[in-house]
Amino acid sequence: MPHTGPDQAPDHPRNGGAAVEVSALTKVFGRGPAAITAADRIDLTVPAGQIVALTGRSGSGKSTLLHLLGAIERADSGSVRVGDTDVTALRPRGLAAYRRTVGFVFQRFHLLPALTVIDNVLAPVLPRRAGFDRHSRARELLAAVGLADREKAHPAQLSGGQQQRVALARALIGAPRLLLADEPTGALDSATGAAVMDLIVRLGREHGTTVLIATHEDQVAGACDRVIGLRDGRPVTDSR
Repeated sequence: MPHTGPDQAPDHPRNGGAAVEVSALTKVFGRGPAAITAADRIDLTVPAGQIVALTGRSGSGKSTLLHLLGAIERADSGSVRVGDTDVTALRPRGLAAYRRTVGFVFQRFHLLPALTVIDNVLAPVLPRRAGFDRHSRARELLAAVGLADREKAHPAQLSGGQQQRVALARALIGAPRLLLADEPTGALDSATGAAVMDLIVRLGREHGTTVLIATHEDQVAGACDRVIGLRDGRPVTDSR
């Protein structure tokens, strides 16, 4: 696979996961005495296809690390490499293209209320050409998350757990090599959260996707291959 330069990023679905390499990654919010170091010279390697839980108290840096990996935030220093892409070297157009290769799942779902379930799943891939049948893939994913019969429903007609399932299908529509989930069960009751977590792990393994999940919940962390504990913007524990 060719190296991706500063103005290029992969722009088509691929199978399998991408390895993640983080070196001396630093992100500081604010200045002077009020400055907060959310990522403090983090070094981290995640093999392709591994499912990793990031744990720690609020403010430990979990979400910031995910945002840096997904290019939602830019690092102040250090580097992020995902597969053959040097994310920290990408310029704006390359960053936009890179983000399209990453799947994001958030705590609050972020579905578009005016769109049907299937149109929410299709939304990330409609603006660009795709090397696959988008509608067929959307239906397959909705079936995989147990919502084959709700594709014409709107988000307001769904429970929280169902909305998170739609968000997961949407995150997977472009066959991402990296899936980032920020407290994906945080707004759900324990039984529904466990079901959603089971789906994330099962679908991640089926597709060989590299998955990083920020969570406070021991049950979520226990379902992952590896658990990395963060404190004050740095990894302090790493267990498999």
